[in-house]
Amino acid sequence: MPRFAIAVDVDKCTGCHACFLACKDEYAGNDYLPLTAAQPNSGHQWIRINEIEHGSGTKVKVDYIPVMCQHCEDAPCINAAPGAVYRRPDGIVIIDPEKAKGHKEIVDSCPYRVIYWNPEKNVVQKCTLCAHMVDTGEKQTRCTEACPTGAMIFGDIDDAGSRISQLLARKRGLVEDFKPEFGAQPLVKYIGLPKPFIAGEVLLSDRQSECIRGARVTLRAKGDSAIFDTRTDCFGDFEFKGLPRDTEYILRAEHTGYSAKEVMVRTNASKNVGEIMLDPK
Repeated sequence: MPRFAIAVDVDKCTGCHACFLACKDEYAGNDYLPLTAAQPNSGHQWIRINEIEHGSGTKVKVDYIPVMCQHCEDAPCINAAPGAVYRRPDGIVIIDPEKAKGHKEIVDSCPYRVIYWNPEKNVVQKCTLCAHMVDTGEKQTRCTEACPTGAMIFGDIDDAGSRISQLLARKRGLVEDFKPEFGAQPLVKYIGLPKPFIAGEVLLSDRQSECIRGARVTLRAKGDSAIFDTRTDCFGDFEFKGLPRDTEYILRAEHTGYSAKEVMVRTNASKNVGEIMLDPK
C-alpha cells in the first residue's frame, strides 16, 4: 500500500499562487462525494502561501511557504472527531462531508489552521490531497501539476524509486517538518525552510568611496571553536546563511593593513549588521 505525501522545496517557490488557483479551479463548485463537498468561491485557502520577509534595510529576503493540510500521522483533527475525520490506508486524511456536518469545533483542532468552515453547507473542509484523482490512478495532485517551478512533488514516500523519495534522499540534510513543535508527524515534507542569516558590509575608513572586495569575515558561536569563514564580494557585502535560531555569535571583520573589528550578533531573527568600518593600523 502506498503512503502518499508532498515534498515542498521552498527555494523553488516564487509565490506565484498557481497551486492555490489550481486548487480553487478544481474544487470550487465541484462536489467529489463521498470525499468532499464543493469548496466555496471565497473564504477558503486549502493551500495558502505564507510570505516570510526577513532581514532589514538593504539586506532583505522573501521566502514563500505553501501550507496545506499536512495529512498528519498523529492528526489532531482525527483525535478531535474520530469517525467524522479519518485516515485512509494510503495516509490521506479525509473529513467526511456527511459525518462532519455541524462540527465546527474541528476547525480549532488543527494547529496549522488549514481546516475551514463552510457555513453554506454546514461542514468543515480542507485539502484532500486530490484523493478523487489518486483513486482514478492520477500521478499528480492539481497543485503539484500546476506548479511552474517544480517546487512541489507528489508521490509515494514508501517507494524508494519514486521522484519524491529520491528528492527527499538527495536533500536529506535539508528536509524538515513545518512547525515540528506540534508533534503531529506530517506527511508533507519541506526542504530548505527559511533560517536566519547575518549580513552586512565592510568599509575602510580612509577609502569609504571604494567597495572593498576580499575582506575576511568570520563567524563563531559564543563558546564554540567552529568558525564560519567568508570574503566580501565586489560590493563589499558578506552573508552567512542557514544559521540556527537563538544563537549568539561573534562576527569578526578584518583586512590587510587594518585593525580587525568584532560585533556580537544574536540570531533571534535574520540580522543586517550594516556597515562595519575598519581603521588603518
